[in-house]
Amino acid sequence: MDVVVVAILCGLAAVLYGIVTTKSVTSASPGNEKMQEIAGAIQEGAGAYLGRQYRTIAIVGVVVAALVGYFLGITSAIGFVLGAVLSGLTGFIGMNISVRANVRTAEAARGGLQQGLTMAFRAGAVTGLLVAGLALLAIAGFFYYLVTIAGNAADSRLVIDALVALAFGASLISIFARLGGGIFTKAADVGADLVGKVEAGIPEDDPRNPATIADNVGDNVGDCAGMAADLFESYEVTLVASIILGVSAFNSIGANPALGLVFPLIARAIGVLSSIVGVFAGRARETDASGLPAIRRGFLTAGVLTLIGTLAVAVTYIGNANFSEGWRVFGAVAVGLVLAQIASAITEYFTSTEKEPVREIAESATTGPATTVLSGISSGLESSVWAIVAIAGALGVAIALGGGNL
Repeated sequence: MDVVVVAILCGLAAVLYGIVTTKSVTSASPGNEKMQEIAGAIQEGAGAYLGRQYRTIAIVGVVVAALVGYFLGITSAIGFVLGAVLSGLTGFIGMNISVRANVRTAEAARGGLQQGLTMAFRAGAVTGLLVAGLALLAIAGFFYYLVTIAGNAADSRLVIDALVALAFGASLISIFARLGGGIFTKAADVGADLVGKVEAGIPEDDPRNPATIADNVGDNVGDCAGMAADLFESYEVTLVASIILGVSAFNSIGANPALGLVFPLIARAIGVLSSIVGVFAGRARETDASGLPAIRRGFLTAGVLTLIGTLAVAVTYIGNANFSEGWRVFGAVAVGLVLAQIASAITEYFTSTEKEPVREIAESATTGPATTVLSGISSGLESSVWAIVAIAGALGVAIALGGGNL
């Protein structure tokens, strides 16, 4: 249980960092009076939308929680409610940070790329680390309670069911937040363009168009609140899935199944600490032509530190007594980290204005909308192929490391 306590402390460290950085972001200048007026309208709209959405979700959540409690027991119901509440909380945090950081980033950008990117990166790190910290705290803390305080076996069905229910609660909220916010975003975006830009001739994103405020509200509730809830759900679901697979895998080789349960927790804890360091490494430099080099530095730094930390845990804590399991789980983590770097490179190549795909789409626009649409679709399909190949390759290597047949 000492390792689980370490995971809990790492989650607390991420939350503490997020709180401290939030104060740093909100203490920055919010710009002139006009900027604050527009930002205030966006904040008011986003708050109204999120409040209405969460009231609706709460009704569904109560009904589902009652069903979970009836069929799976009170412990699973508690896990479901915990996951749902924290998922909603992360969405609320993400929205509140974004609507306050937007105007401060715009004001900071007046001083140059370095100041603007630093503010944006710091604000994004607040949401990311708060979400990761709360997710790690939820799983590690709930697991610690079930095993250490309640006295259940670490690999018992009750513990596994409770963790799955926690992930299910997070998933339910994220579906509403992500889909509802996305629909609102697109409806407001298209409406603003049709009424303002097409009919009235008002430039896009002009504050004189009231629908532009709704468009920006949609961006915040969909791409920030929805993304935060979605990230929390993904974090919880993949962590619970890796715990279940870990217990099964270690059981199959005659090793202690608790190792397969705890290793995913400590690996995530290492990732959280590495990400905090990565935020500091991601500061923009005067020589940077865009924001991408700084983001790459932070991403790569976090990946390398996670790799080193995971190696130490795999060799010293997991060991290699039965099936070289320490090296195998480390190899799986390494494959995942490499895949993340590859996915980032693929995304950058197909979306950067400096790369060939985007330039080809821009060139095709000179001959009309039909060729533009065709060029965009073909580029999107091609990017999907390379992403699928990378994921399939990583899965194959991971299966081979586990001793499976391809």
